[in-house]
Amino acid sequence: MAFPLILLAFLVLCSSGYSQRSPSPGYYPSSQVPTSPFDREFRTLWGSQHQRTEQDVITLLLDKSSGSGFKSLRSYKSGYFGASIKLQSGYTAGVDTSLYLSNNQEHPGDHDEVDIEFLGTTPGKPYSLQTNVFVRGSGDRNVIGREMKFNLWFDPTQDFHHYSILWNPNQIVFYVDDVPIRTYDRKNEAIFPTRPMWLYGSIWDASDWATENGRIKADYRYQPFIAKYTNFKLAGCTADGSSSCTPPSASPMGNRGLSQRQMGAMAWAQRNFLVYNYCHDPKRDHTQTPEC
Repeated sequence: MAFPLILLAFLVLCSSGYSQRSPSPGYYPSSQVPTSPFDREFRTLWGSQHQRTEQDVITLLLDKSSGSGFKSLRSYKSGYFGASIKLQSGYTAGVDTSLYLSNNQEHPGDHDEVDIEFLGTTPGKPYSLQTNVFVRGSGDRNVIGREMKFNLWFDPTQDFHHYSILWNPNQIVFYVDDVPIRTYDRKNEAIFPTRPMWLYGSIWDASDWATENGRIKADYRYQPFIAKYTNFKLAGCTADGSSSCTPPSASPMGNRGLSQRQMGAMAWAQRNFLVYNYCHDPKRDHTQTPEC
């Protein structure tokens, strides 16, 4: 009976979409940055009653009354920013769990933002990990999002995985467990964020757009929705720091770009798990996205 059970387990794993292991990128930027205690680097921004701390794990909760969010104490002009996150299983449609850089409070209507967002789903369907870059735009002005969405090669509800952003003067790199999944290069200053930003995390109701373009909403019969964060990593050049500061490197090549091995790992991720690329969307006006 052992062989049929093993076969059944293999088929279940394959059907869930989590049957692949990522190739080694050969370089692990998260290991280059020490863990930062939450209470030393962050403050609660909103929803303090919907935030719990147990040892080194910060839990954010969303219910019908409120979500919750936090913000770094310092702003940065470049650096490496990450956290290990565990998502909730089951019905999470309409829920947005995020880790992102932004200066929206300092530049309302004209802000920069670099996003990692987990878009909730229904049982049996995978989370979407959405990456996005805004440059001088928000909801009350001309919004030019640069969204790329991925499924994942593992179940993000079963364990903590590390998600991070490296932002230096030449490039932005998005990583999942140190595997680069996307780069955004500085082709000119007009379409690259250069002003200082803070690191944020949050859970909130994004029913208008998060799941199947807003078709499926948050259902508070399943509340509270939770997201767990730990292993925070912040290292870089603060806005008030020395002009000679050098941010952490994206690769063993320093800040000259990714290595060939990292490029190969990113190509694997995009080939197998990329589900939306704004540059390939025929409905978009690409005169506004010249990098495409």
